Amino acid sequence: MSCGGSRGVAMETVDVAPYARTERRIARLTILLGAIASVGACLLFSIRVGAGVLIGAVLAWIHFRWLKSALDAVTRAVTAPAVPPHAPVPLRSVFGLMGRYLLLAVSVYVIFISFGIPILSMLVGLCALGAATIGASLYEVFQSWD
Repeated sequence: MSCGGSRGVAMETVDVAPYARTERRIARLTILLGAIASVGACLLFSIRVGAGVLIGAVLAWIHFRWLKSALDAVTRAVTAPAVPPHAPVPLRSVFGLMGRYLLLAVSVYVIFISFGIPILSMLVGLCALGAATIGASLYEVFQSWD
């Protein structure tokens, strides 16, 4: 019996392979879409704008990888059987969840000040992660129709 007199439900394991494939697809698409947008920006505007888009896409990719590793560590800490009833979440994971925004802000600032890359182009490059997520989600929806 569990809290409230109801029977506890056993946790079942979930096959994470499809989710891992989608995560890899998002990571690849982020770089691919960023590179394509960078080439387009170089042709339409300038090398600096194209470099900014590519830098933004790479920062978005780093941001995604860091988020994934931090969430994986938090998930392992929460779901792992522990001797104490509440296992602490690793401090590194908490920093990973919060520190990635600081990394992005400092990186964009330093690149803007040091190299004169336009901030707007880096922000456009950061949008590659959103576009990749939408693309991977649409792929999953269309694959499920088969």
